[in-house]
Amino acid sequence: MTALRVLARVDAVPALQWDALHDGNPFVSHAFLAGLEQHGCLRADWGWTPHHLTLWDGDALVAAAPAYRKTNSHGEFVFDHAWAHAYARYGHEYFPKLLVASPYSPVTGPRLLARDTGARVALRFALERVTADAGWSSAHVNFHTDAEAEAFDADWLPRIDVQYHWRNPGDWSTFDDYLGAMDHKHRKNIRQERAKVARAGVTFRVLHGDEASDDDLATMYRFYLQTFAEYGNSPALTLDFLRHLAATMPRQLVLVLADLGDMPVAGALCLRGADTLYGRYWGAIASLPGLHFETCYYQGIDYCLREGLQHFEPGAQGEHKLARGFLPTIVHSRHWIADAAFRHALRDWCTQEAASVRGYAATLAASSPFKPPATL
Repeated sequence: MTALRVLARVDAVPALQWDALHDGNPFVSHAFLAGLEQHGCLRADWGWTPHHLTLWDGDALVAAAPAYRKTNSHGEFVFDHAWAHAYARYGHEYFPKLLVASPYSPVTGPRLLARDTGARVALRFALERVTADAGWSSAHVNFHTDAEAEAFDADWLPRIDVQYHWRNPGDWSTFDDYLGAMDHKHRKNIRQERAKVARAGVTFRVLHGDEASDDDLATMYRFYLQTFAEYGNSPALTLDFLRHLAATMPRQLVLVLADLGDMPVAGALCLRGADTLYGRYWGAIASLPGLHFETCYYQGIDYCLREGLQHFEPGAQGEHKLARGFLPTIVHSRHWIADAAFRHALRDWCTQEAASVRGYAATLAASSPFKPPATL
């Protein structure tokens, strides 16, 4: 018989026990989640209060879900503002709600951390129980993996969205191999974009966390702040959190720094998993043709080809990624609404949304920059 414990801090669990329950995805690792909590990235006044669900067999951790009590939908990337407004018109408070996710990270990965489906199902029941007992409106599991889908029953409403992911079919070992799979127009455009950056005199350094100096980390953080300032948003991450990643995840933190002469002018912050590179943040203090694409996309593709990584996920949204070889990919989330009548009303809405998203993805796929497969 397993026992449920709801924890206010990830570091209440030994790191080895937590990390034994997932596949090495950096965004649900003990170091990443604990670092967010320890270094000022999660604030209750921004809507984030850790509320992690764990199942135990004595002193052995059986299953865990990185979960948060949310008082808004900030930093989630699965948009439910319309649901919140409708719930208010229905006469109920939508917030607080329970969210299972990696904060600020629209990245597919394990969310119901467990060794088997039975433990995942038990964790799903626990999510419903905790939500209902607290009187909260709903529970949400964002960007879960395909393998976790079978843990949910019909009461968990499915939603989908489109992201743009790069995948190596297995026969690309160089950037020219990747370009060679494209049609002439897109291949030419990418070469021209890269040439503009090279002619401007920009050079690149790709550093793992244990290769980056504190000045490198501080520089990347300044670029991060610059981007958030340009968009008028509040930055959630802190410099101490980046230092924490460099110290605790030294080979999973990847920085791409663009230098013009002796001065860094742009950078991209990435994390890597077993076979995937994840682009998360970028910033620049110079406006040069092609600099964004080179820093955020082409350097990342080069890195994947060198390192033998099969996938590159450069972040949510952005149709401009399609022309650079990032193809439309469906991502998934699940949602449990405590009020059965409201849940029923949302079911048709989710079905219609999914049909629209799949149609959009099909339209995008028809504009792939890659040459069609040869036919006999």
